[in-house]
Amino acid sequence: MAHPEQPGAVEVHHPQPITLHPATTPLVPVEPRTVPAVQSIVLPDGRVVTGYTLTPAPTPAPAAGTRPAVSRTAVNIALGGIGFAAVCGGLVLLTSFIAALAAFVQQLIILAAVIFGGWIAVQVLGPRPTGGGTTVNIRKAVIKRNRFYQ
Repeated sequence: MAHPEQPGAVEVHHPQPITLHPATTPLVPVEPRTVPAVQSIVLPDGRVVTGYTLTPAPTPAPAAGTRPAVSRTAVNIALGGIGFAAVCGGLVLLTSFIAALAAFVQQLIILAAVIFGGWIAVQVLGPRPTGGGTTVNIRKAVIKRNRFYQ
């Protein structure tokens, strides 16, 4: 380990020049009118970007009288089928809900019939308050030949 007072070994790197080989293909001269114009843009932070403007390639116009590959009717039918398939799950839940609601209403009707029927049975078969009639106490009764003797 070297002391701070003594410098250590120093490595020196010398840059090597890059040698360019001549192009293997001959350069073709270009007419000046086909070279696109160079455009420079100054960015807000002060940098300058320079480049060629690109013109979009023209898209061919559709020929008159040609029809699309898929008809609109077929697309509408397919979308309707997809929508119906998406709704089917909800329809199954809806029918299950309606069946459960019908069973619940049926149980309520049966409960009401049992309670109301029980109330009617108590009213009909239950003890009646006496309204001041005659009470007869039979201590010893004798029945002979379908006659009642007291």
